[in-house]
Amino acid sequence: MNLNNIEKVVIFVNSNTSYLIDIQDLYSFYSGSGYIGIFLISFIGSIIPFIPVPYFPVLVTSALNKSLDPNLIILLSTLGAVLAKTIIFIASYYGRNILSKQTKTRMLPLQKLLSKYGGIGVFAAALTPIPDDLIYIPIGIAKYSPTRFALFTFLGKFFLGAIIVWGTVYLGRPIMESFLVGTDYNNEYSAILITVLTVLLLTLVLFFTFKFDWAKIIGKWFPWALDSSEKDNGGEGDDRKKS
Repeated sequence: MNLNNIEKVVIFVNSNTSYLIDIQDLYSFYSGSGYIGIFLISFIGSIIPFIPVPYFPVLVTSALNKSLDPNLIILLSTLGAVLAKTIIFIASYYGRNILSKQTKTRMLPLQKLLSKYGGIGVFAAALTPIPDDLIYIPIGIAKYSPTRFALFTFLGKFFLGAIIVWGTVYLGRPIMESFLVGTDYNNEYSAILITVLTVLLLTLVLFFTFKFDWAKIIGKWFPWALDSSEKDNGGEGDDRKKS
């Protein structure tokens, strides 16, 4: 595959400096590491929040390598991505401890709702090329089940990897190369823009997550979540009265 059009992506930006990683260095590492390289690059490409570091080109080149098993490529890339996203999720999950008691109480209806339907959002974020940290960080703060998170993330990433790998096997080099060259990830300014927009969107999502009165919003459509939350709060109130 021609790598001249896939040169650099931004991995960190501050007010003074942009630190870049050369995608060709990742390819060089992969070419000498085989299956281990696929796992590690998938992990690295997924562990950095907000930053678009694409590991999909590695899946494409791996799929074009007849000495590698497509199913193992899919499995190892999925495991690498799931491990990285689970680390981000767990950090968000325990980061909830810094929230005030009032904020946690407001989030109870949202927490109840996500416990039932959150898997749909997790799966969709894993399956599509959207910045999935927009979903994973808030859902971690809302204390979604870590086991379910890992399961639905695995399913989404597995299906996405299968589409890319088997699509490459059947469609071949020309079509997949054209697809990669045309993606916005090939331009460092696009990468910076995606990063900034993702951070801004996540900031808004977290702000509304913490500040909204979820009892009023969710209660209109999912009263069972509101009733359950009120019972929880009522139980706490009864305990305080008894004490």
